[in-house]
Amino acid sequence: MPSPNHDRRPAGSRVELLVIHNISLPPGEFGGPWIEQLFLNRLDPTAHPYFARIAHLRVSAHLLIRREGALVQFVPLSLRAWHAGASCFQGRERCNDFSIGIELEGADDIPYAPAQYQTLARVTRDLQRRYRRIDRDHIVGHSDIAPERKTDPGPAFDWAGFWRLLDTAGMPGAHSRQLGS
Repeated sequence: MPSPNHDRRPAGSRVELLVIHNISLPPGEFGGPWIEQLFLNRLDPTAHPYFARIAHLRVSAHLLIRREGALVQFVPLSLRAWHAGASCFQGRERCNDFSIGIELEGADDIPYAPAQYQTLARVTRDLQRRYRRIDRDHIVGHSDIAPERKTDPGPAFDWAGFWRLLDTAGMPGAHSRQLGS
């Protein structure tokens, strides 16, 4: 689903960071077309009272992982998605310039679905093959790069379980899909 909310990465920049986010629209509710509509600039501000506050935003992520594990791509990986906002990683600001953003359909305090972790681990392993700088030290939550503004993926995200899955994601039999550049 091609989002218009992207642009070219700065000359000479390379992907070396993976940022994990969460999103639910309305907050705490899952399913429906609302996330896609937000990322496509089609969110109806009258469809829910909360939407009137966010319908004007021009945001996107490279990828969204739905509760059942379905993967949706909004922005080619080679381009800069508008997912991190004001952010800093290891002294470098503007993390959108050098990162890939993955949204999990979820909320900070609601456990994520096992299928989401499975998809996230497979996608992360694929990204690590393509972008060698994305190692464990270069996989962060949105809260790690924008701690004054953001809390996602939140305390419900099982980092230890994700690391275990990531270690096995490249094993024989693990299914992988090719992501668009």
